[in-house]
Amino acid sequence: MIEQKNEDKHNYTEVISKLINVIIVLILVIVILSVLLYNYLPDYVPQKEVSSSTIQPDSNGNFTDAAKQEALKHIDTTRYWKAPDETTLASSEKELVLYGKELIAHTAKYYGANGSLEKSATNGMNCQNCHLEAGTKVFGNNYSAVASTYPKYRARSGSIENIFKRVNDCFERSLNGKAIDTTSKEMKAIVAYIYWLGKDVPKGQKPAGSGLKDLAFLKRAANVENGKIVYTEKCQTCHQANGGGQMNSDKTEFTYPPLWGSQSYNDGAGLYRLSSFAKYAKCNMPQGSSYNNTQLTDEEAWDVAAFVNSQPRPKKDISKDWPKINEKPFDHPFGPYADGFDEQQHKYGPFKAIKEKLASINHDKK
Repeated sequence: MIEQKNEDKHNYTEVISKLINVIIVLILVIVILSVLLYNYLPDYVPQKEVSSSTIQPDSNGNFTDAAKQEALKHIDTTRYWKAPDETTLASSEKELVLYGKELIAHTAKYYGANGSLEKSATNGMNCQNCHLEAGTKVFGNNYSAVASTYPKYRARSGSIENIFKRVNDCFERSLNGKAIDTTSKEMKAIVAYIYWLGKDVPKGQKPAGSGLKDLAFLKRAANVENGKIVYTEKCQTCHQANGGGQMNSDKTEFTYPPLWGSQSYNDGAGLYRLSSFAKYAKCNMPQGSSYNNTQLTDEEAWDVAAFVNSQPRPKKDISKDWPKINEKPFDHPFGPYADGFDEQQHKYGPFKAIKEKLASINHDKK
């Protein structure tokens, strides 16, 4: 009996010993696995819904697949027009084309108050004050589509216009000056430059990035008082509190053009239309802005346009403009109108109802 008990005790001891050994082995395996997991598996990063404004890399600088896909949605892959390289100019055309560029960039030196060709023939602004970077900036009112689309019918005159008429329109309206001789070397140079810029654009087409970028309408009228605040905060430093702009050190041209007053564009100019000014400001102002790096909200662009265009400026006889009143644009600020809306709404909006009514009227006339 005693021998049986001793044998049972021996068996229990042996089982316990084996269990302890198994536990030790398991502990070792767990430790080893823990070390391996810690050193060789990537950190766990919870996947969150990604928005375009919060696309952020993880701690290792890597983007999740979701973030990459979201980012792709916001990449502008449009191939925008680009001005030709000046180094490709043929020797036979180089002098005239570059003279045309010079006239666009520094018009005032030739036709301003102390112009070398004609004194006080313009208000002292340069063509490139409206057609940025000598007419080459994407959505900066560039010249890319001029050569390909002229001659063309323009509703403002109610006639077919050639490129010479278009250039002189700018001299008489935006520069508030006199038309230049269409047979002059200067006109030939300006036209040569414009044609050269658009030489690769197929006839009848407008390349991506031409003119001004469309801007969504506001549901309300543009607000002059709001626009004054925007102007004071974001425009006044360059264009001055009185809207008079700033001239360069030798007083030959404006570094920052006047936005109102006697030396600004007159009320027959394209920028006097609110939509034109708002679109121009949205993609190009304040200085350093571009279509893919805007600094104004849509509302700020419309409101500052309303403020600037509510200020005094030179008058032009526009009695012969828009001979067919049903072809007047939705934001033409002077009546009479075919759509039944008044001058106040045509100048400041809201514009959606006007545009829809004009579309209906013109559709019925076809």
